[in-house]
Amino acid sequence: MVNEKIEAPAKISSRHPAAGPKEDGLTPWAVKGELILNCNCTIFCPCVVSLGKHAPTEGYCQAWAGVRIDDGFYGDENLSGLNVGLVLEIPGLMARGNWKAAAYIDDRASHAAYEALINIFSGKAKGTTGLFKVLVSEFLGAERAPVEFTTEGNARRLMVGKKIQGEIVPVVGNGGKDIVVTNTEYWMGPDITVATATKGRVRAHGRVWDFDGRSAEICQIDWRGPR
Repeated sequence: MVNEKIEAPAKISSRHPAAGPKEDGLTPWAVKGELILNCNCTIFCPCVVSLGKHAPTEGYCQAWAGVRIDDGFYGDENLSGLNVGLVLEIPGLMARGNWKAAAYIDDRASHAAYEALINIFSGKAKGTTGLFKVLVSEFLGAERAPVEFTTEGNARRLMVGKKIQGEIVPVVGNGGKDIVVTNTEYWMGPDITVATATKGRVRAHGRVWDFDGRSAEICQIDWRGPR
């Protein structure tokens, strides 16, 4: 009888191929994808060009946002394919801080991915989103939720149960092309597509907001940390 050696199957890993070693005890991370945001400003929100130094059009800012992660990691954990919803409230100038924020993490995320996304969106992971740790004075909490980020034609939709129900579309400019503010130093990304909400509804943390027809933004993101 001939003994045949059976090779053990390769170990399946969720490690992202671009993940690197920790730096000074901090976990390396990166997120690429798209962010959409709808606020209570009339079109167009002045915070983009002024970098938060100009007052919102209503004197204060209330907003919801959605992030679609096309490619991302936090340490060894792969974040690709996950979505995040945010609720933001800012009492005055964005740059002066005192923000309130809440996060809704895709319920498909593993436990490790859930914790990673909280670290990133709370600013604890430093890097691009590190400013949250400085500007947010009250974190209203994070929770798992069915976060759906979809695109149909030029419309982007974010659905977080009954808590956030939003749809935004680009504002069309000359020649039927989207209006894009380019080469900015805005923290989200340099190129922001001017948009408006066809639906902007928030029912969360005691907030009852409706931003239909108000200012919105579409941005391709390429964030990383901890540096």
